[in-house]
Amino acid sequence: MPSSSSPFNLRGLSISQIQKFIPKRWKEEKFDKSSAFVSERKTGIDGSMIDSLITSIKHLTSQGHLPKAFKTLSLVQRHASATGSYDIVLQPVSCLLASCINLKSLAQGKQLHACVIVLGFERHPVMVPKLVNFYSSFNLLADAHVVTENSNILHPLPWNLLVFSYVKNGFFGEALSAYKQMVNRGIRPDNFTYPAVLKACGEKLDLAFGREVHKSIENRPLRWSLFVHNALVAMYGKFGLLDVARDLFDKMPERDAISWNTIISSYAFKGRWKEAFEVFESMRAEGSEVNIITWNTIAGGCLRIGNFVQALELLSQMRACGIQLDSVGLIIGLGACSHMGVIKLGKEIHGFAVRTGIYELDNFKNALITMYSRCKDLRHAYTMFQLVEDKNIITWNSMLSGYTRMDRAEEASFFFREMLLSGIKPNCVTIASILPLCARVANLQHGKEFHCYIIKREGFGDHLLLWNAIVDMYARSGKVLEAKRVFDSLPKRDEVTYTSMIAGYGMQGEGKAALKLFEVMNRLQIKPDHITMVAVLSACSHSGLLIQGKMLFEQMSSVYGISPRLEHYACMVDLFGRAGLLNTAKNTITRMPYKPTPAMWATLIGACRIHRNLEIGEWAAENLLEMRPKHSGYYVLISNMYAAAERWNKLARVRTFMRDLGVRKPPGCAWVDAGNGFSPFLVSDTSNPHAHDIYSLLDGLTEVMKDYGYAALEGLGPGEDAFEE
Repeated sequence: MPSSSSPFNLRGLSISQIQKFIPKRWKEEKFDKSSAFVSERKTGIDGSMIDSLITSIKHLTSQGHLPKAFKTLSLVQRHASATGSYDIVLQPVSCLLASCINLKSLAQGKQLHACVIVLGFERHPVMVPKLVNFYSSFNLLADAHVVTENSNILHPLPWNLLVFSYVKNGFFGEALSAYKQMVNRGIRPDNFTYPAVLKACGEKLDLAFGREVHKSIENRPLRWSLFVHNALVAMYGKFGLLDVARDLFDKMPERDAISWNTIISSYAFKGRWKEAFEVFESMRAEGSEVNIITWNTIAGGCLRIGNFVQALELLSQMRACGIQLDSVGLIIGLGACSHMGVIKLGKEIHGFAVRTGIYELDNFKNALITMYSRCKDLRHAYTMFQLVEDKNIITWNSMLSGYTRMDRAEEASFFFREMLLSGIKPNCVTIASILPLCARVANLQHGKEFHCYIIKREGFGDHLLLWNAIVDMYARSGKVLEAKRVFDSLPKRDEVTYTSMIAGYGMQGEGKAALKLFEVMNRLQIKPDHITMVAVLSACSHSGLLIQGKMLFEQMSSVYGISPRLEHYACMVDLFGRAGLLNTAKNTITRMPYKPTPAMWATLIGACRIHRNLEIGEWAAENLLEMRPKHSGYYVLISNMYAAAERWNKLARVRTFMRDLGVRKPPGCAWVDAGNGFSPFLVSDTSNPHAHDIYSLLDGLTEVMKDYGYAALEGLGPGEDAFEE
């Protein structure tokens, strides 16, 4: 290895040592020992040996023998010093610099740079780009900039390398500064300069300078470049100027896969999926080859807008086209399966991932946990959770959301404590996942604790997602005043905040307050979504606001641009049923463009029982029984209707249905706060020592309820239903 003081010092090097570096074939054909000795004594090394030595250097560097290559370079340098032909050093030094990059040998590369300076080649047009590339490969961009700046080369190559290196490492401001410095020196950019500069403009969101660069491209007499136009489309896409980007795209005389993917990704980035899908179809219609990035982008878009079937169909088409699905595509597939509840297909994707090796990726395992959790297969979800070695917050959240979705309060609480003990700090998604569960259990203590945790913890205050969950928790728990207090304290609210509050008012029968809040929401130009409309229609239903509910339902399409869904029709059936307009409710079911659900039939049956319309009630019951649901509550509802009408043969038929289907009715249970905690009370439970007094009190309360017009329990004894013996 050359010394630090003199990189190529041959002092003390003997003839035998020199001959080790001379190829054997050359020695046999062109040399004899006596002439070699004379030549070495006179001029050092014969010029005819140089080509062989340079070839030897190339061979040694390709094999990674850097020390031997340096020693061979010393021979070339000695010959250059003796003859004054220093140019012969350029090629071997360039070769060695490339080898230093490949072998990550920074110190040796710097020695070569020193040699270049000593030889006076620091500004040589061959060496400058090599040195810039060398320092850039070690991310020593300041050194690369100094080399470029000190050169007087008018060719843009070294500047292109420098700008590209800045962009590659995310230093977009420095890239633009280097470009300006290059132009100010009178160096003309070329088609290799502009793509990197345009990318830097897009990442910096520097629209003014981006337009300036675009103008300079149009004013230069450069040959049309596909790469430059792709970069222009991408830059304007980053700026959000999609019309400009689309115009440039449409005017391109030729396009490649990057062109199509750039414009599709630009639409996708701004959530304009309709245009993205249209461009994708145009791409396929033109017969352009669709790469896996474009396939995944479009499939992911379908997943994002809720078109899960189409997302799976696109993945199927990818395989039909011979494209091997990657982890991104498989995760999209799992997402679609989880939303649709198709666990069988999810398991097939799981098996495919195992066969292809994608299964080992932790983000894929997280997606599997989510899929199994949403498909209510917590056993497999937990198995996957245990197989993840490096569990991050996403892993824990995926499992926790599965417990909360299935109302497994104890497991969720235990799991949350385990997460804290493992050293993982909850984020806003964690808290937002567990808060709805707090609203569904009898005790709000945990929910209040989380509320305090959010207030005290720094970094959570700005997450509207969390505060929406807090409002929703209190509202669903019947604590409307607490929900309103949190609602009023928020500096910012969105449609979710208003929807939660409207739903809370609706559940408490405060329909007028819900409508007033809905009007405020409209005045503030906060656009309601389909969930908001469900909440406000339900509020009208619970409060008997028939006219207001009908008007809002009619305005959904014309005013709010929301097509009524099945749940909106269900709200209207409930509204008409509570108002006693049973024929209108029946017509709503028969005329809607959806198949009625068991819950919808049950709603109509409940209304018929209250308003004693056995004809429509039996019609609804027949339709419900044909669906053979497994929900015991539906059969109880039908039985109570028949019992109230003393149709005992019909009641017996319902019992037969339940027996044949294996449906069992769990005993009714209520939780009562007696001041020292919550106590459960079961139907017909006589184990309590005060049972006699309790049932006497219930008899009295039942009579009072009847006096106020509540007829739901009429015909049945206190604490009983048609299934109690």
